[in-house]
Amino acid sequence: MTLAVRIDKVTKTYASATGGIFAVEEVSLDIEEGEFVALLGPSGCGKSTLLMMMAGLVTKSGGTIQIGTTKVEGPYTNLGIVFQEANLLDWRTVMKNVMLQIEIRGLDPTPYRQRANELLRMVGLEGYENRHPYELSGGMQQRVSICRALLHDPPLLLMDEPFGALDALTRDQLNLDIQDIWMASKKTVLFVTHSISEAVLLADRVIVMTPRPGKIGAVIPIDLPRPRQLGTRETPAFGAYAKRIRGMFEEWGVLRQHGETGEVKP
Repeated sequence: MTLAVRIDKVTKTYASATGGIFAVEEVSLDIEEGEFVALLGPSGCGKSTLLMMMAGLVTKSGGTIQIGTTKVEGPYTNLGIVFQEANLLDWRTVMKNVMLQIEIRGLDPTPYRQRANELLRMVGLEGYENRHPYELSGGMQQRVSICRALLHDPPLLLMDEPFGALDALTRDQLNLDIQDIWMASKKTVLFVTHSISEAVLLADRVIVMTPRPGKIGAVIPIDLPRPRQLGTRETPAFGAYAKRIRGMFEEWGVLRQHGETGEVKP
């Protein structure tokens, strides 16, 4: 397969009064075209920082990032990004929010309107084109942000904990929706999450990051048939993957056992 992304010994250090703070330390990772990769780790391990460095929105302290044949040395625009918050403009309709980046890029909007309608239909928002964000639920708003990120048909989609603020049922549905979109388009996806279950359900490979300074602790290929359903989480194979990852976090002290009930608390 063709290589979509190469991350080579990437480091990010933040200055502080007491010296440099390592957020990411010598991370190396290759991602193939069409692959769905989940970047999983505890809060503060640098996974979102790594994603922002890939987009060129945060300056790396060392190492190289290459997307296709281009080395990322500044903001990189041939990709889509879905952030933790939908970040919609309340005074613009759903359609105008989706079309916003076409305006920013100075592109002719005519050929993109049909694609915008197709994307909104794909995520269940047909008929909501003229609604405003304040008329939508949080999950619907995040669906709009996904459409906005995909409108210019980027080969690479970066998703930074996009469902973390949603209720459990909405999150489950959006997990299935993003899998459907990915299977239909076969885009390369890097999906940042702190949910073990979400990572195993969605990814071809789960990249497990250690506590700060963030390093790659393990790379785990997920061999589960697609399309995966919510019931997949109840299978022995799924449970084995989740148990393996959870064991790593226990070993690193991210998760600790308490009492005789086996309850796991952060």
